[in-house]
Amino acid sequence: MTTGKPTVVVTGVSGNLGLRLLPLLADFSVIGIDIAAPKTEFPHRFVRLDLGIEDSTRALYNLFKENRPISVVHLAFVIDPVRTGVLDVDRMWQINVAGTARVMEAITEANRNEDSGIQQFIFPSSVSAYGPDLPGPVLEDFALDAHTLPYAVHKRESDMVVQQRAPALRGCSAYILRPHIFAGATVENYLLGCFRGTPNGKGKRAAQMRKEARRLPCMLPYGQKYLENKLQFVHVDDMARLVAWILKREPEARRLTILNVAGRGEPLSFEQCINMARNKIVRVPGKIGMRLVLQFLWKTGISAIPPEAVPYMTGTYIMNTERLKRFLGEDYEKVIRYSIADAFADSFKAPATERAVPQVAST
Repeated sequence: MTTGKPTVVVTGVSGNLGLRLLPLLADFSVIGIDIAAPKTEFPHRFVRLDLGIEDSTRALYNLFKENRPISVVHLAFVIDPVRTGVLDVDRMWQINVAGTARVMEAITEANRNEDSGIQQFIFPSSVSAYGPDLPGPVLEDFALDAHTLPYAVHKRESDMVVQQRAPALRGCSAYILRPHIFAGATVENYLLGCFRGTPNGKGKRAAQMRKEARRLPCMLPYGQKYLENKLQFVHVDDMARLVAWILKREPEARRLTILNVAGRGEPLSFEQCINMARNKIVRVPGKIGMRLVLQFLWKTGISAIPPEAVPYMTGTYIMNTERLKRFLGEDYEKVIRYSIADAFADSFKAPATERAVPQVAST
């Protein structure tokens, strides 16, 4: 690419965050990597590559050596196995965890004996890496204890991979961003699907329900504590602005920066979220009862929410974001423009048929 602009490589470019990020990268030449080309008019070079296979390391290394990017943004991650079609957990692990290690290995080798190689590596981890039930607003040094849900476990393992390999990146600074639940009109994920009542399974019954604009009720175990559990959200556009802001700042060589990311303001309770979503609620006997119902909806193809998600739908997990505020300084409100409540409310502004862009691509 001979535009004269610095080059940035974005993996998982076809996912929701990748598509929201691209318009913010006009100052760069962008190389996008995915298994399917992104639906965008933004000028970029697309490279089809599956990070779930071992040979992708060599392909990435050759790409880096040929194009000499200054930054790599690693967004490739399987979140929803039903929507992405990656139902095998081992295959998910190869893409999510091993794929992250492959990208970092390629950076390390490309930077060998280079005076001006890749200077920044940005990886979005997740609040789910901390686990589903936290004692309060946790700081970035809180233990990572994700369990049960493969997506959350893979985020924890990938987060640890980045921490372990960052010192070996040969002059490249690394950023681990731990966002809370993505929100916004274009976003699809488990919790938004729960509050929206989206019958997002692949079965005929789900398709008929969507055609009839029918909603599934929110489901929680009996007990007031489940209504009082707290959640944070971050608007996907704010996350894109944060990544773009980091790309445009002066790199800090050989440094690992970890940041909790959430919208401004106070967290929301499950009860507040249900009321804002204008959905009904059904109470079930305990977490076991909720898991059984989700298992039925999963097996019948009505819902794409796996039964393993129960701990993350019945727990409370919020983060302290003071480090992010200090990091952004006077630009904080220019980057994080949405409050938690406004980000969540924006998720209900468009009808489901217009929310067709998946949150992330599989690779």
